[in-house]
Amino acid sequence: MQTSLSQFAETQSQDAFSLQNSKLLKVRLEAVTIQAKQGSMVAYQGDVTFEHAGSGGLGRMLKKAVSGEGAALMKVSGTGEVFLAEQAQEVHLIYLENDLITVNGRNLLAFDSGIDWDIKKVEGASSALAGGLFNIELAGTGWVALVSDGPPLLIQLDGQQTFADPQAAITWSSGVSTSVKTDVNIKTLTGRGSGETIQIGFSGNGWLLIQPSEGQVAGAGVGGGSSSSGGVGGARGNLLGG
Repeated sequence: MQTSLSQFAETQSQDAFSLQNSKLLKVRLEAVTIQAKQGSMVAYQGDVTFEHAGSGGLGRMLKKAVSGEGAALMKVSGTGEVFLAEQAQEVHLIYLENDLITVNGRNLLAFDSGIDWDIKKVEGASSALAGGLFNIELAGTGWVALVSDGPPLLIQLDGQQTFADPQAAITWSSGVSTSVKTDVNIKTLTGRGSGETIQIGFSGNGWLLIQPSEGQVAGAGVGGGSSSSGGVGGARGNLLGG
């Protein structure tokens, strides 16, 4: 039995963020203080403190109230290791070096507390939807951990426009601009539409990460930390804790 279980032994990485496996994130708190999705802790070792993470100011609190975008966050600090996961989704790490990415709020698992965040609206969304479509912008230097519902697709953008379902787009790099495309016609109004009424257009130079899913079923979240909708589709979403 001991031999068969050895493949699951704890990783010994010295990095602040590392993958224990494809669905489990390990964070060394000696090296970093983080903000993480509420309810995402599955285990920890050492002296670890969990606190509610506020919105970080009146402006962002108001954006949260208006947009309904994102995921409630907790601040995690102390000494030791904490293990984070979200509905056994796949975990992906991105290290920002004085850079910026935009993230679908439902796919955000954790990030270095030194990284700044804000809520941004998809350009043109207000004309397409009441309330618009919103995402989370992360900027600075440090680790970001994202989750995807299945193995994602990385699309390199070189000027040609790409379209994606609002719930499938996980994150995209700086240099990428967005727009909204709608397909509303008489069939849509009579309930015989394609089911793909709204798409997000991506253009510019950079990359786009797409998950092979339109998101997990509403109500599947743990501890209120998992949003039933969100991100680019923030018009159907939950949000960053105020």
